[in-house]
Amino acid sequence: MKYAIVGAGAIGLFYGSKLVQSGAEVHFLFHTDYNHVKTNGLQIESVLGNFSLNNVNAYSDAKQMPKCDVVLVCLKTTQNHLLPQLLAPIVNQNSTIVLIQNGLNQEQIVAQHFATQNIVGAMAFICSNKIGAGHIRHLDYGKLTLGIFRGQTNDMQQLSSDLQNAGIETEITPDLNKARWKKLVWNIPFNGLCVALNTTTDQLMQNTYTHTLVYDLMCETIAAANACGCNIKPDFADKMMHNTDQMKPYLPSMRLDFDNHRQMEIQAIYAEPINTSFQVGFDMKKTKMLMQQLQFIQASYMQ
Repeated sequence: MKYAIVGAGAIGLFYGSKLVQSGAEVHFLFHTDYNHVKTNGLQIESVLGNFSLNNVNAYSDAKQMPKCDVVLVCLKTTQNHLLPQLLAPIVNQNSTIVLIQNGLNQEQIVAQHFATQNIVGAMAFICSNKIGAGHIRHLDYGKLTLGIFRGQTNDMQQLSSDLQNAGIETEITPDLNKARWKKLVWNIPFNGLCVALNTTTDQLMQNTYTHTLVYDLMCETIAAANACGCNIKPDFADKMMHNTDQMKPYLPSMRLDFDNHRQMEIQAIYAEPINTSFQVGFDMKKTKMLMQQLQFIQASYMQ
């Protein structure tokens, strides 16, 4: 299949470059890095092995890209309003749009603009940061969980196979909504607290007070998910705590957005699950307080 990467940051460059390394045809849409990548290629530092790519299929304008079978959308959800114009030149009526994004309900939003295309949600459990133009550092993990929102399974099965051939652990879930909530169990505490408390994941885990707060937010998220019919077991919070204990010190994406005075994914990661669970009678009180703190912080620099 022919692949497109829209959102060539820490996530898009990692998965796209691994696909290229395995022999897939991949086309990358760049913003600020286009000239650098066109001249110098891509540099990937990874726990799976460092490598570089030359002669990258790089574009600065989606209108110059070929039609692709699968489009991996790795933009922050704060940029999703750009997707209708970015994806229209790249997709045909049978293309599969894969949203490798955080948060809840983004597939519903994108589906309003693309009536015939297959739409897949994807959850990336990965520690990866962009450290320079066309240069990323992959620190840990990398698993992708895929779930169908709308359409056929053939392309998703092929995508899963191609990713696994590229050395990426891949899982297909029959319940996309549940998988989205399970990702939120980690994202809600760690993204927000790393901003509000100006800290890192390991420091949150090492301090008694914040360790308890992280766990409480995880349990609240699980309870909200279950109120929405997801049936996530309570001990999933313990699993997430254990996995984070084993993780290298990490700055989540929202903390990096804060550090660079960019808009944070407050709507997708906080407002959507808060509003969705409230509609079925569950009030995410601690999560709502954290969201309000983040809104205050963001308002201080997004003038």
